[in-house]
Amino acid sequence: MALRFLLLVCSMVAIASAGNFHQDFDITWGEGHAKFLNNGQLLTLSLDKASGAGFQSKDEYLFGKIDMQIKLVSGNSAGTVTAYYLSSEGLAHDEIDFEFLGNLSGDPYTLHTNVFAQGKGNREMQFKVWFDPTKHFHTYSILWNPRHIIFMVDGTPIRDFKNLESRGVAFPKNQPMRIYSSLWNADDWATRGGLVKTDWTKAPFVATYRNFNADACVPASGGSRCSSAKSGWWNQELDSASHARMRWVQENYMIYNYCNDVKRFPQGLPPECSIA
Repeated sequence: MALRFLLLVCSMVAIASAGNFHQDFDITWGEGHAKFLNNGQLLTLSLDKASGAGFQSKDEYLFGKIDMQIKLVSGNSAGTVTAYYLSSEGLAHDEIDFEFLGNLSGDPYTLHTNVFAQGKGNREMQFKVWFDPTKHFHTYSILWNPRHIIFMVDGTPIRDFKNLESRGVAFPKNQPMRIYSSLWNADDWATRGGLVKTDWTKAPFVATYRNFNADACVPASGGSRCSSAKSGWWNQELDSASHARMRWVQENYMIYNYCNDVKRFPQGLPPECSIA
C-alpha cells in the first residue's frame, strides 16, 4: 500500500511515554492557573474571571494511541469548556478534538468531538456522557493510525472516523500534532447556545489530569523507521464487539451528528456521510 510505504520510510522513532507532566508538557498560558502536583504526577488547570490556562506536549506525534485521565470541573460548570485535543499548526492544520462543555449542576456534560483535515472541520458529533465525569477520573483516548481515528471513553469507542481518501475525503496523515489542553470561558456559546452564563461566584473552576500515556511515533531527523507497525494500535480497528458498544453509545447518548444535519449542508451532506 502506497500510504503505508510512505509512512514507513519517514524518519520517526516509536515511543511509549507514561507521563510525568512536568517532563512531558509545557504550560502555554494562564500563569498561576496551571499547577504541577505530586512531583509531576498530577496537573490542574483553573479558571476564574481573570484567566483560564492551557498546556501543550513537548513532543509532536504522527500516529499513536494517546490516553489521558481527566476529572472535569464539578458543580455548576455552565459556560466553561475543557478542551483536550491533538493539533498541528497553520491554516491548513489537522486536529482531533475532545471538548467538554459544562452545564448547570445536576445536568450532564456535553462531550463534543471534531476532526479537522487540511484546515477543514465541520465534522462535529456530540454526546451526553453516561456517568458523572466530575466525581472520578475517566480515561479519554484518541487512537490515530493510517486507517482510523477512534475516540474512546474508558475503553469504549464512541466514534470511528475512517480514512476515505479514496473517496475524496481528506484524512490527517502527514502533519505531526502536539497534545493540547485548556480550560476557558466560552459562555457565549458553550451551554445551551450561550443562554446560560458562567457563574463567577463559583470560581475557581478546576480540571485535574493524571496518567497521561502516549504509545506513539515521534518525528526525528536521523531516527530509525517507525517500528509502531509492531504495536497493536497501528493496525487496530473495531471488531464486532467494539462496533456493538459504539452503536450502544451512539443510539443512547449521541445528541448531534453532522451527518444528519441536512439544514446545515443544503448542497448535500459531506461525502463520508453516505459511506458506511
